Amino acid sequence: MSLLSIEKLRITFAGAATPSVDDVSIQVEPGQRVGIIGESGSGKSITAMSVLRLNDERIMQYGEHSRVVFDGQDMLTADAGMLRRTRGAAISMIFQDPMSVLNPVFRVGRQVLDVLRTHSTFTAAQAREVVLRSFDEVGIRDAERVFDQYPHELSGGMRQRVMIAMAIAARPRLLIADEATSALDVTVQAAVLDTLDRLAEERGMAVLMITHDMGVVARFCDAVTVMYRGAVVEHGPTAQILTDPAHEYTRRLLSAVPRLHG
Repeated sequence: MSLLSIEKLRITFAGAATPSVDDVSIQVEPGQRVGIIGESGSGKSITAMSVLRLNDERIMQYGEHSRVVFDGQDMLTADAGMLRRTRGAAISMIFQDPMSVLNPVFRVGRQVLDVLRTHSTFTAAQAREVVLRSFDEVGIRDAERVFDQYPHELSGGMRQRVMIAMAIAARPRLLIADEATSALDVTVQAAVLDTLDRLAEERGMAVLMITHDMGVVARFCDAVTVMYRGAVVEHGPTAQILTDPAHEYTRRLLSAVPRLHG
């Protein structure tokens, strides 16, 4: 059984004549790394946020036959208690901009600590040790010092590492990375991808990677889903999609990737 199965997902926003996402189906197996690619506005992020019900349901609705099944539980019908137990624990999410998630008035260690204690029975001292270990796992040197710093005192790459540490602290089975490296320069991006790669390998953690960057897909993902105008137009193993795409839109995406020669 798939760890995550998105089935016939339809999302319609209030006042819209057509759905923003229509009949999208995606499967993620335990330990698998699946990329969702497509241009801005193709529906990647709202599809991913549906897994944790993070879309604003006051202004949108899911289709009658839509299902988002994680470990046998349909998240679209889960109650508030189930969602609280799942978010940040069994499923974690890394967002594109850490400064929109990290609270500027609290030290970063405290913020990661609060997330961990929400989903565990650790004492404050035990949780602090886990947070420091998570900082070390994501490549943060001098974890004790960084623990007591504020978000504005850290570089963009360091803030993203804190976000990854926050996401992995409770040892999730599924990590959703929504454009997690797009705001970083290429050297920092490579280091962050190496970190995610190592953590996924060591923990057997599945990853759903939302990106528009073909280089990220080629480097990290086992399989790829291509989205265009709210629909899935192609899905398959990464090597097949990148070398022998079947859909014209995928071919256009690949042709838009800058090349240094030829």
